[in-house]
Amino acid sequence: MTLLFILIPIAIVVLIIISIRNGLIAKKNKVEYANGAVDAMFKQRYDLIPNLVASVKQYMQHESGVLERLVQLRSQAQQPNLSDQQRNSLNKELDQAFKSFNISVENYPNLKASEQFTKLQSSLNECEGQLAAARRTYNAAVMEYNNAIEMFPSNIFASQMGYVRKEMIEAAEQERINPNVGNLFQ
Repeated sequence: MTLLFILIPIAIVVLIIISIRNGLIAKKNKVEYANGAVDAMFKQRYDLIPNLVASVKQYMQHESGVLERLVQLRSQAQQPNLSDQQRNSLNKELDQAFKSFNISVENYPNLKASEQFTKLQSSLNECEGQLAAARRTYNAAVMEYNNAIEMFPSNIFASQMGYVRKEMIEAAEQERINPNVGNLFQ
């Protein structure tokens, strides 16, 4: 009977330890899954860039710098062994390049009327929406993971397992500034 009183508390402690470790592993895997979803959306975006560039090249001869920058950033972002921070930085630059591209397109009414360009732009807009959703999902998973590795008692196991804080995907400084809509109509 006394052996039973010893084994029950030990079994409870072992179950708690297993539960905490499994919870941390699940949160780490959720972050990796969400990061994979963001990467998949970036790949879709990268795949659209050459088609978009090819369809507008003839209209934008004198603004080829914008197109070249898009292609250059795409190439850099697809390099293997980039850290999450490097990839996020390149993708922020790519976001800015797309904004410059969209502003340049406004000067070409024939281009905007082109069915091929319209389809590509629609695909890109859809991709950007899905990318924003993937980023939100990733950030939610990172927040849950970071909370788990910093809160007691799971922080003890997290440090033993070598888990470290993950960075969230954040908006670039320029994206945090409220746009002046009046300037858009001038």
